[in-house]
Amino acid sequence: MPAGGEDQARAFYGQVLGLPETPKPPELARRGGCWFESDRVKIHLGVDASFHPARKAHPGLLVTDLKQIVARCRERGFDTSADAPLPGYDRIFLEDPFGNRLELMEQI
Repeated sequence: MPAGGEDQARAFYGQVLGLPETPKPPELARRGGCWFESDRVKIHLGVDASFHPARKAHPGLLVTDLKQIVARCRERGFDTSADAPLPGYDRIFLEDPFGNRLELMEQI
């Protein structure tokens, strides 16, 4: 993520995706960025002075409430898009506030 994007990260990963923020260890907190962790996933966003978003490579996150997440995305101005069907899953793609591509998948 770019420097100074912590509030945007908290709004997206915390409020839209519903991931709890975990405090970074003090020696790492000085560098900026945010950590979001649950019992199933850990997303650590670090600050990169020469940041470029990951537009193709992406994590696929398993979720249990895809329709609700899509609704929250749309309410907050985040576009979602579908892709080719993947047997056994409903899925969408979206970008975080920094342009990084994410895939959200719900098993059906």
